[in-house]
Amino acid sequence: MAKQTVETLIEGGKATAAPPLGPALGPTGVNIGQVVAEINKKTADLKGMQVPVKVIVDTEEKTFTIEIGTPPAAALIKKEAGIKKGSGNPLTDKVADLLIEQVIKVAKAKSDALLGSDLKAKVREIVGTCQSMGVLVEGMPAQEALKAITEGKFDEKISSGKTEITAEEQAKLDVEKAKMQEELAEKKAAYLVQAKQLVDKFKDVKKARKAMVEEGIPQVVIDEVAPAEDKGK
Repeated sequence: MAKQTVETLIEGGKATAAPPLGPALGPTGVNIGQVVAEINKKTADLKGMQVPVKVIVDTEEKTFTIEIGTPPAAALIKKEAGIKKGSGNPLTDKVADLLIEQVIKVAKAKSDALLGSDLKAKVREIVGTCQSMGVLVEGMPAQEALKAITEGKFDEKISSGKTEITAEEQAKLDVEKAKMQEELAEKKAAYLVQAKQLVDKFKDVKKARKAMVEEGIPQVVIDEVAPAEDKGK
C-alpha cells in the first residue's frame, strides 16, 4: 500500500484546489474536490484562523484520510476574545478580557502541544500567552490571574473543565472590549499629535525618532509618523 502525505496550512473553511493544496495533491490522483470539501467541513468552526492540515493519500486505492491540527494558542485566544490582533504594547495597553472558562477552552484545545502535566498547569501556560498579547483574564492582568490560579481561586471551574460562557457574560465582555478599544484609540490619537509635533520640531527623522522613544511614544506610532530611513539607500 503506497501512501503519500501532504501537509499545509489552510484558512479554516476556505480550502480550495488552488496552490498550495491542489498542485500538491494532483500527482496523487485523488479526487481533489472531495478532499477540499472534507477539509472545509472539518475546519468550518475555525474560520479566520490558519489551521494545520495533513492529507494522507493511498495512491493505489485513490483514497484519503484527513487529520486536522489546532491553530496556534494565540490564534485561539484571538478567536475567543473577538480581536484581530494582540496589543502592540501588552504591558500597558489591554485589548480584551477573557473569562477563565475561555482560557480553559483554549488550554483543552491545545492540550497535546502544551507542557503542563495537568489542566491547571496548561491553563497557566495559556494565561502566559494572554500576557504577551495584552489580554486580561477575569479582569486581571496576566500576572495577577496567574497568582489567583496558583492560590486555587479557579480550581473548581478548572476541575470541572467548564468551557462555555453565558450570553450575558459574553455581552459584558463585548462592552468591556469596546471600551478598551475606545481608550486605545484615544491614546493613539494623543501619541500621533505628540509625534508629529516632534517631527516638526526636529525636522531630522533620526533625531525625531530618538526623541519619540525618549518620550515613551509606542514604536508602532513612531514608525507610522516617521518611518526609519532605508539603510540600503
